[in-house]
Amino acid sequence: MPFRLPAARIDWVNSSFLIGTAAITCTAVPFYLWHFGLNWFQGGMFLAFFIATGLSITLGYHRLFAHIAFEASWPVRLFTLLFGAAAFENAALNWVSDHRRHHKHVDHKDDPYDISQGFWYAHIGWILFKLTPEAPLDNVNDLRKDPLVRFQSRFYVPIAVVIGFVLPAFLGYLYGGAVGALGGFLLAGVARVVAVQHMTFFINSLCHTVGSQPYSDKCSARDSGVMALFTFGEGYHNYHHEFQHDYRNGVKWWQWDPTKWSIWTLEKIRLARGLRRVPEEKVLLAQLADTRRRLNARLACRKNVLNERLRVLLQSSDAKLHHLGERWAAIRADYSHRAEVLKAEYTEKAVHQLEEARAHLAEIRRELREALSLLETAGAPAPV
Repeated sequence: MPFRLPAARIDWVNSSFLIGTAAITCTAVPFYLWHFGLNWFQGGMFLAFFIATGLSITLGYHRLFAHIAFEASWPVRLFTLLFGAAAFENAALNWVSDHRRHHKHVDHKDDPYDISQGFWYAHIGWILFKLTPEAPLDNVNDLRKDPLVRFQSRFYVPIAVVIGFVLPAFLGYLYGGAVGALGGFLLAGVARVVAVQHMTFFINSLCHTVGSQPYSDKCSARDSGVMALFTFGEGYHNYHHEFQHDYRNGVKWWQWDPTKWSIWTLEKIRLARGLRRVPEEKVLLAQLADTRRRLNARLACRKNVLNERLRVLLQSSDAKLHHLGERWAAIRADYSHRAEVLKAEYTEKAVHQLEEARAHLAEIRRELREALSLLETAGAPAPV
């Protein structure tokens, strides 16, 4: 007999909303555009609400409230709580509670959106169905002290409806009457909600399935520059899981992370402070450790028939990585011991040593590329 999910296991409220908004986006929205077209006001309002609600999730719900990666003044907190509600992804207390449990139990059964239960489950299934008992909100006691968070939690539904649907419809009416109101509701309201929600959902599904793991393979989280383009920088998920309290996800200057740039800007205009960032040497050590792991995996893989030159090259690279890791540990310990006495002088020395380490790392990366090229030439692909 085919498997049938008991009706009691279906979350009818969530399912009705998610399926209903998706259905309207795929039917009523194209019908509206066919008959009335898309003018600059409706397009601009969709983009404005998409950015406001999307950043309220990534900057507010995620990096501010869930990870306390920085502190923000009350106008920033209020804005992200109001427009975060308009994303219809639950009140901040519930969202943060789920996300903190995700980090604590990632890839295990207590992870609310556990990718090991399948792509569909991590993407949206965990919202549509009540497969596990509702977890207590015992990991957000710090947020309960914030009166703005308590206010949003109490009036979440009215705030979400007014900001998410009524406001764009009202603005559309002021611009274009009844037709403008309908367009505002459909485009900046319904279609925008669907786009922002699936932007978030893809972090839970795609960013635990596709991409690279340059910092750690301890969990399924992966970096994806493509996903970062559509998620305000949240696509660098491997870095985020390794250094979750950093206000940056795209740690390199060239990586697309509008959320990081927004937080930095808020600090410059004194609306944010206490930006937390992982020391550069700690990030480099994580990369060194992961590169060593990959090297050792290639050396240990029996499927790779390595010629002598290649084996020597890989072993030499691994030895250099080991030496760099030990050198960083020594630098950090020595710096802590002497910082109070020779702070200014020794800081300059530490920076110089950091530049040397970068140069060594660049050399090792060149050797790794050569090694991989030799593997391909030999017809022995690297192990997965």
